Amino acid sequence: MSNQGFDTWILEVRGAGLSVQGSKSKEIKQSAYDRSEQMEATLRNATNGTFPVEAQSTIPGALEESETSAVKGEESESVAVEDMMGIATVWDESRLVMQLTETFMRLSERLSGFLSEGQSKIMYAKFFDQMSKLLVDSQLSERFNEIREKLSKLLETRQNSSIASQITDLSQRIVNIIEEGQRSVSPPLFDLQERLASTIEDFQKQLDLIVKYDWDFDHYLEEDVPAAMEYIIEESRPKDGKLLAIGHSMGGILLYATLSRCAFEGRESRLAAIVTLASSLDYTSSKSTLKLLLPLADPAQALNVPVVPLGALLAAAYPLSSRPPYVLSWLNYLISAEDMMHPELLEKLVLNNFCTIPANLLLQLTTAFREGGLRDRIGTFSYKDHMHKINIPVLALAGDRDLICPPEAVEDTVKLIPQHLATYKVFGEPGGPHYAHYDLVGGRSAVEQVYPCIIQFLSRHDST
Repeated sequence: MSNQGFDTWILEVRGAGLSVQGSKSKEIKQSAYDRSEQMEATLRNATNGTFPVEAQSTIPGALEESETSAVKGEESESVAVEDMMGIATVWDESRLVMQLTETFMRLSERLSGFLSEGQSKIMYAKFFDQMSKLLVDSQLSERFNEIREKLSKLLETRQNSSIASQITDLSQRIVNIIEEGQRSVSPPLFDLQERLASTIEDFQKQLDLIVKYDWDFDHYLEEDVPAAMEYIIEESRPKDGKLLAIGHSMGGILLYATLSRCAFEGRESRLAAIVTLASSLDYTSSKSTLKLLLPLADPAQALNVPVVPLGALLAAAYPLSSRPPYVLSWLNYLISAEDMMHPELLEKLVLNNFCTIPANLLLQLTTAFREGGLRDRIGTFSYKDHMHKINIPVLALAGDRDLICPPEAVEDTVKLIPQHLATYKVFGEPGGPHYAHYDLVGGRSAVEQVYPCIIQFLSRHDST
C-alpha cells in the first residue's frame, strides 16, 4: 500500500502487538521498541529450542514459622507450640481479616462494571463455596453460612463507610470461625488458616487478572478505533476528511461494527471505503472452529478463566506442531494452508502475533455464534441489524480453506449490505493455491493475488 502512494498506518488495539499504554510520545516509542526486542528474543529462543518459563510463586503457610520453630525440647514442646500458635494467630488473624475485607470490597465494586449484577453474584457465590469447603464441621458451617448470607446482601449494595465497616466486621467473624475450627474441632484442623490464606490469595490473583485485562470488544470499538482515526486524520489531513480502511479478522469485524453503529446513530463514519478479510458479524451458519470458545460463554467461567493466554499457549505448542512427531500439526492448518506461508513467517506469526485475551472480550465475541450475531456488551444491540443502512463501498474477502472464518460466514454478512455497495470474493482454487485464515495477509500468493485486488478497489474510492 505504501509503495502505491498510500499514507499507510497500522492499528494495534490495546493488549495486542506493540500497543502500549502511555501519554508521552517518547516513552511510548521506547516501550514499543522494548516490546519489539522481546518479540525478537522469543523468536530466537524458539529457534534455539528453548522457551522462557515463568517462575511459580509459592504461598507460605500461615503456621509455617510456628511449626518449624516450636520444637526446642520435649518438656516444653506443648507449651512452645501453644505459645507460638498464639503469636502466629494474632499476626495471621490481622492479615487474613485485611485480605478478606479487601477481597469483599473489590467484589462489591462489581469489578469496575466487568460483569452484570447476576454474574457478580455467581463470582462471589463461587468464592464462598471455596471457603465453605474448608469447614467440615457442621456447626461451624452453619455459622459460616449465616455470615455468608449477610455478606451477600452487603455486596449487592453500593459502597459507603458503613458498609465497609460491616464487611470488615463480618470478615473478622469468618476468621474467628476458622480460629475456632483450628483450635477446638475434633480432630483439630491445624492447617485451616493456611488453606484460607491460599484460597484468598488464589481468588485475588484471579481478580487481579480480570481488573488488569478489563476490556471487551466495545472498548476497541468505542475508544481505540475512534482515537486512532482521529489521530491519523489529524496527521494525514485527507482532502475529504475520510479514511480508507482494511481489517483482517477482528479488525474487519470492528469496521463492520463501526459502520453499523454510525448508521444506527445517523452520523458519518469518516470512512470512504473499507476492505474486510476473513471477517463476519454472524458465525451461526458456519462450522467455524471458533465455536470452541462457546464453553467459555458461561459467565461462571469468567472466574475460572479470567484470561486466556493464547500467545503463551501457541508458543508452547509450536514445537509440537512444527517438528517431528508433529503431534499438534493440525494447529498449523487453522493459521495457514499447506505450503502457503513461508516457514519463517509462520514461526514469527505463531510466536508473536497472539496475545492474552480477556474473559470479557471472549464473553462478548461468543455472541457472534448465537442467534442475531454479535451484540454489544449488554446484549441489546445487534450489529448486523443496521448493516443495510450503511452508505460506503465494502470489499469482503474470504479464504477457501479458512476454518476460523469460513466463506459462508463472510458471505452471510455481505448479504446484509446494500447490493450496489458490496463486493465479495473468495480466494483459492480447486487445484491450489488454497487460503486459510492468515494466508489472505501473509500467504506466498497474497502479494500477487490478494493485494492487487485490494489496491484496485481502494484506488477507485480514494479522493486524494
